Amino acid sequence: MSLPYQVGAVLVLAVVTVVVCVHLGMVFLHVTPSNTVNREHAEAVDGWIYPEFEQNWKLFAPNPLQQNVAVQVRGEVGTADGGTRTTGWYDLSAEDGRAIDGNLLPSHTQQNELRRAWDFYGAAHDADNRPVGLRGTLAEQYLRRIAVLRLERGDAAGAGGVLERVQIRSRTSNVPPPPWSNEKATGKPAYRFLPWWTVPAGETRGGVR
Repeated sequence: MSLPYQVGAVLVLAVVTVVVCVHLGMVFLHVTPSNTVNREHAEAVDGWIYPEFEQNWKLFAPNPLQQNVAVQVRGEVGTADGGTRTTGWYDLSAEDGRAIDGNLLPSHTQQNELRRAWDFYGAAHDADNRPVGLRGTLAEQYLRRIAVLRLERGDAAGAGGVLERVQIRSRTSNVPPPPWSNEKATGKPAYRFLPWWTVPAGETRGGVR
């Protein structure tokens, strides 16, 4: 290998090494308990980690996830003749699942957008859907806009219809235990219904991007 190629290879190796070290350092600061260093550099760490390199430890001990949670939505549509109708339930989680199955490179939106929005809402509200922090309104708006966008893409309003309200629910079912386990799990799903939310005019007819 000629000298210029050797120099180029060394430079590429050096750049790769630096990037790998920076990445490992950022991940380390992201997963470590809160301390002076990661608090001081929180903005830089979050900018590097989110959304592609987010670490989710729910798969591991002490409490692995043992439930399937599906987020579903239905809409109330104002029809062209002045009446209203209610759509059926659209299973948004199932839509994402179909988009991911067999896809070697699924998008971050397909994998995490809906899940993170639902987790965000749950963390910002109590069991009666009352906000428990300053981000309650933001969580509602984020989840509602995702639902409206999905319904608009699915043409839920139909010709001449206008989406006026949406309602979201979750369907939680237990993952069946393996045959060798003595655990007992009910097969009946549990539902959580959120209130009907009015859709602002700016969010209908393609107003959400």
